[in-house]
Amino acid sequence: MKRIAIAALSFVVIGATYASAQQPGAAGAPAGQQRQRPAPDPRSIGGGNCADNPYNCVDAVNPLPPATTVWLEEMTWMDVRDAIKAGKTNIIISTGGIEPNGPWLVTGKHNYVLHANCEAIARKMGNALCAPIIKLVPEGGIEPKTGHMVSPGTMTMREETFRAVLTDAAESLEAHGFKNVIFIGDSGGNQNGQKAVAEALTTKWAGKALALHIPEYYDYASVSKHMAGKITDAAKGDGLHDDPNSVRYDARLKANQATINGVSISDRAKATALAKEIVEFRAAKTIEAINKAIAAKGKTTMQ
Repeated sequence: MKRIAIAALSFVVIGATYASAQQPGAAGAPAGQQRQRPAPDPRSIGGGNCADNPYNCVDAVNPLPPATTVWLEEMTWMDVRDAIKAGKTNIIISTGGIEPNGPWLVTGKHNYVLHANCEAIARKMGNALCAPIIKLVPEGGIEPKTGHMVSPGTMTMREETFRAVLTDAAESLEAHGFKNVIFIGDSGGNQNGQKAVAEALTTKWAGKALALHIPEYYDYASVSKHMAGKITDAAKGDGLHDDPNSVRYDARLKANQATINGVSISDRAKATALAKEIVEFRAAKTIEAINKAIAAKGKTTMQ
């Protein structure tokens, strides 16, 4: 609790200091008069001025040991710079969704799944990082309500907005030196937009970088086949939009509803082991597809 409080205080102090520095008339300028801003220093980076602090200089040495996380938002700008220099030039943009998933499974299922899977993929690749998960995706119309929007709690995004977000995210990352921007989507409605944006950006970048849509990540049929007899049985489907990766386990157990498609998940250790096996399988399959797509210069290989 003490560490959280210190971190919160640090963010407030840093934010207030930065905001004050941005105010017109700061640093002694007469009230109501806009201070003349000096020409930007090309050495400045990291949100500050190189002349004010050597850690704001483009060639500053990172004072911290190399980051162990693969998540971009958990890294400093120096961590990202150094990771790219070290060869981590693959970046994964994953797209999830906020939608209904039955009475036992939270609306953010896809985003929880992606947090486990993107990390597994990036770590197994060894030369990749994960961008922040894009949690809002097309889920249906708002007026009138269509698709998943008929269910409370669903949040949707217009298709054109979704594609614009993907484009801006990918171009931001490419501008910093990432060579392969990889789209994976944990929902069917995400696939067409990812494919269109990936093709458009690969054409635009003309060999400088690749944008890759990896449909193999969303191949749940292969997951079911791999796990046949262990966790899923299509013949015993329960009719719910449900899966074992993110469930209200304790409440489900108490209500005697700890089954998915007829398979019991009441043994927590066994269920956890099966979930890890799914993550490992999907990571390996996705990486195989990524490597093929890179070799094919962005052309998908899935039939």
